[in-house]
Amino acid sequence: MENRCSFWLPKKKRLCANFRFNDSVFCGNHNTRSDAEWVPCPIDPSHTVLSENLEGHMKRCPLLKQAQSLSSQPFFQKGINGGKDDEDGGDEKGAMVPTLASLENTTSVMKRNAVYSMSVTEFSKLINKIQSIHSSICNDIRESHKVPEACDIWIKREVDRKLPFQEKHVVQQASILGNLEEIGILKNSSGNVVMEQCDSDGSSGDDNGVPAVVEFGAGRGYLTQMLADCYGIKKVFLVERKSYKLKADRTLRQKESLILERLRIDIEDLNLKAVESLQGVPYLAIGKHLCGPATDLSLRCCLAAQSSQDNAVQGSGHYLRGLAIATCCHHLCQWKHYINKKYFINLGITKEEFHAITWFTSWAVDADHGSDLSDVAGCTLHLQSIEKKECLEDVGGVAEIVQNMEATERAVLGFMCKEIIDMGRLMWVKEQGLESQLVKYVPPTISPENHLLIARRANHL
Repeated sequence: MENRCSFWLPKKKRLCANFRFNDSVFCGNHNTRSDAEWVPCPIDPSHTVLSENLEGHMKRCPLLKQAQSLSSQPFFQKGINGGKDDEDGGDEKGAMVPTLASLENTTSVMKRNAVYSMSVTEFSKLINKIQSIHSSICNDIRESHKVPEACDIWIKREVDRKLPFQEKHVVQQASILGNLEEIGILKNSSGNVVMEQCDSDGSSGDDNGVPAVVEFGAGRGYLTQMLADCYGIKKVFLVERKSYKLKADRTLRQKESLILERLRIDIEDLNLKAVESLQGVPYLAIGKHLCGPATDLSLRCCLAAQSSQDNAVQGSGHYLRGLAIATCCHHLCQWKHYINKKYFINLGITKEEFHAITWFTSWAVDADHGSDLSDVAGCTLHLQSIEKKECLEDVGGVAEIVQNMEATERAVLGFMCKEIIDMGRLMWVKEQGLESQLVKYVPPTISPENHLLIARRANHL
């Protein structure tokens, strides 16, 4: 046992059984290492490597083949949907590739520290600004909880018992599809999905009138599974950067009339117009819980620069018919990715204040959601404690104010910030010529992340 690692494992109540690393008393897993010696792998930054071994690692990284294969695909274009960090709210169309300096994301810790470094007066002004903006532009977000008849086979569990079933997810998926049905994108007719058959020039979208469906952030693909089971879609593209087990792909591929293609790629790098099998096919874009900037990347992927290409796109029959995106994880949003910077700039919100607003959104989901939060979301904040601190110039500053806020106050502010962020996305989609709505598609007791952005092309529906 002399050559064994000396690290004590408290849960197992014994020493580590691995062999020691070189001259250390610990194994490679438990040997103390200097952070300065380790750097993120350029191929996949999710893991690190010793800087002295970087050159050799680059030749044998397990993800090297995948990266090389992806870069050779015609639809791969690095950073095409990423936006720019230094935009002034102007035209997004030229903002394809972010600069090297903008590649670093602003982390939650950085956002929190920036908020805590504010003076009490600055913090109070920001809170007042958020309340003013919210009261002026966030008044028409209606509740739209839908359970369409077409989804009865899932609601009643009449589908394959081998498929995973969680009621809260089924309710959310059904409501997404029900809202698409309500605005006329999906039509339940003899078990088939039907979209408007004719374009303005009288040509049909495809042979049987069934569009393609592109699911962004597809994960295991069970939103598309329900769509296929309940509406009979014919062509599916699942966009997901990660690899998952227990995917819906196997079941989907068993459907004789369905064509399935999974694109393992980051949405930021996806040039959708270069996907060969999607050429000449009208499509519907969907996404359930597209975390943080993934919503902005997806919108840009579908719609950025589309207005200048409408004639060419319509001539080929390749364009977006409609979309339904359930947003979530607003605390992960980044200024460089956000789709409508002009919206915040016009409201007098700076980049730093935007990141503070995104940090506040996490407060909406850190309370007790066992009760109905609809009343909480409609409340207003009471700032007496902040004003008192401001007058006394308390040494505790903003950090103490935040720590002493009631959970409901924090939740109210968090929901306000979520709605402000999503309203900016809604306005941007409207500017692209789509009829759009922002609705609450499930009760907060099912999920506090209950915003759904739905849109359709008015001139094609």
